[in-house]
Amino acid sequence: MKQIIGFIKAYYHEVNKPVLLACTLFVTSLIYFNYGYGLENHLITQITAFPAHFFIYLAAFLLPHYLLGKQRKQHAPIAPGFLVCLIMAPAIFAFKVSMNTSLNFSGDGHWNQYWNIIMYWPLRMISIVALLIICWIVLNRQENFYGISAKKMNYSPYLVMLLIMLPLIGLASTQPDFLAVYPKMKEIIPLPEDAQPNWLYMLLFQLSYGSDFFSVEIFFRGFLIMGFIKWVGKDAILPMACFYCTIHFGKPLGECISSYFGGLLLGIVAYNTRSIYGGLMVHLGIAWLMEFGGYLGNSLR
Repeated sequence: MKQIIGFIKAYYHEVNKPVLLACTLFVTSLIYFNYGYGLENHLITQITAFPAHFFIYLAAFLLPHYLLGKQRKQHAPIAPGFLVCLIMAPAIFAFKVSMNTSLNFSGDGHWNQYWNIIMYWPLRMISIVALLIICWIVLNRQENFYGISAKKMNYSPYLVMLLIMLPLIGLASTQPDFLAVYPKMKEIIPLPEDAQPNWLYMLLFQLSYGSDFFSVEIFFRGFLIMGFIKWVGKDAILPMACFYCTIHFGKPLGECISSYFGGLLLGIVAYNTRSIYGGLMVHLGIAWLMEFGGYLGNSLR
């Protein structure tokens, strides 16, 4: 844990404070307009899902990179690959969240609904990883694939982080807006009558749900950190956190706000360890603890 605290102190010491403040205020304004005036839903209604998400993600990603670039002491020529990735990154994730993966898996309506829910996250994971492989081959082939490395990983600090999150998740599990969203598993309840044993089909849902966190980690902490280090170094962290916050629009307000600070923390860790596995462990752990908290909280209501 001391190592992670050291990473945070080093980042805070080196980051440009006015830019950090400006980006934090910018993200705050996006949250305000989204939760106060329905920014995301309004844009989706007006211009459909893909361009709406692309516009929000691009704004959240581009402004921090622009401000940090203006403040860098050494102004090297802007690499074409960097400019391409600045546009491609929001486009890739907007494509992911706006994909239509509804398929006819079964003639039985109940089973068809179940399998569409189960395949929702894996199909998106496969799509985003495939696109990232193309980016890696073209731009980063000399390095490991966006943080898929577990060399010298110490998992103890991440277990401590999960323990710290337990009381916070417990508190969230008493809040109506949290319980309205979690557990996600209620999307498949009731199961089809012939889904036996029940626990197997519930486990399959949780594994499917978990696959989404792999795609999120490899995109945000892998592609947006490891893929951008060669161009901007440590300045890759703040734009990633701003972008990461906007993908939580539609989640409970507290979760959206905390995602900005969580994104900063996970980005700092990924930058220093050059691995996504610590963040993946924390992210998956929190997700499944929230599932349990939502199940317990709704059961006790």
